[in-house]
Amino acid sequence: MTSADADPNQRRQLTISERDLDVLATDLAEWLAGKVEADDHPKVGSITRPQAGGMSSTTLLFDAEWTENGQPAGGSFVARLAPEDSSFPVFETYDLETQFKVMAGVAEATDAPLPPLCWLETDPSVLGSPFLVMRRVDGRVPEDNPPYVFLGWLFDSTAEERYRLTRNTVEVIAKIHTIENPAEKFPMLACEGSSLRKHFEDQKAWYNWALANDGFRIPLLERTFEYLEANWPADTGADVLSWGDARPGNIIFDEYAPAAVLDWEMAALGPRELDVAWPILIHRFFQDIATRFDQPGLPDFLRRSDVEKLYEEFTGHAPRDMDWYLTYAALRHGIVMARVKRRMIHFGEDTDTADRDDYVMHRPLLEALLDGTYDWD
Repeated sequence: MTSADADPNQRRQLTISERDLDVLATDLAEWLAGKVEADDHPKVGSITRPQAGGMSSTTLLFDAEWTENGQPAGGSFVARLAPEDSSFPVFETYDLETQFKVMAGVAEATDAPLPPLCWLETDPSVLGSPFLVMRRVDGRVPEDNPPYVFLGWLFDSTAEERYRLTRNTVEVIAKIHTIENPAEKFPMLACEGSSLRKHFEDQKAWYNWALANDGFRIPLLERTFEYLEANWPADTGADVLSWGDARPGNIIFDEYAPAAVLDWEMAALGPRELDVAWPILIHRFFQDIATRFDQPGLPDFLRRSDVEKLYEEFTGHAPRDMDWYLTYAALRHGIVMARVKRRMIHFGEDTDTADRDDYVMHRPLLEALLDGTYDWD
């Protein structure tokens, strides 16, 4: 099927994955014509769908060109769309409007590098789902698949270069946390009462939607909810804007300097330790995989002691109750991994297990955190 022989009404009913790239180019060009002051009709080409997308969002990379007052315009862009229901997404909702506003607010309030935002489209009829468009930023990212602890540019870097990347990552987090009056700046994230309590209850609701409501209860995750409730932090401190998925894998780097901070779908208000614990835990998830396969991994990278020390250096705040927040991070990531397991079963890529705790890929890590025996060294 091409854009020439596709009925427009029929085309609107197709999912993103079903559409021919020529059809997508035509749709985007028509949409751009109403967004830019172009002398002629914009041209869109070179659309690609990154293979890694589909669980938390759909991504389209495209080039576009037009002229304005006789001068060439356009460039390389990224469109982020809510995932299709057929993709068995990780998250129940994907609020692009909130993401757009959060990114715009962070760009306005800090010098943290955000991708230049272009447009937010809330009409799902254009591409089948609301979407936002950003300028594309060139650089490199520590890969999740295959994990950077096995190979790649970060693996091949020196210990000093990896420490520089750790330092720069923590500095980005610190900059985001310096935004004053975050509840006023981001009212769509604010709530009555404790933000950490809301965050915690939201994780319960997510667990129920992703797993428990369909009969996929995970005893280890439920035990972790109970443990965290019983050991609730006495003082959570003032709220900050939490990036949510704060880690190097969501930063585009120019060499070792951050060039663009990505993926804001988990943004929330809450204690600063949410973001301090998350990159430590996610790296240990990957590092433990390397150890399990008798590989060295990167034990010198994103060390807990380094991250905590650097965060205090940048902010003057010494992270508190980190054992609790690291366990909470492991719970949150456990829900992700269990949902991914369900997704693989749904698509026939994996089979069910008799022990549902095995849905948590980092089960030994989480169990050790609950027992107080995990070795961070």
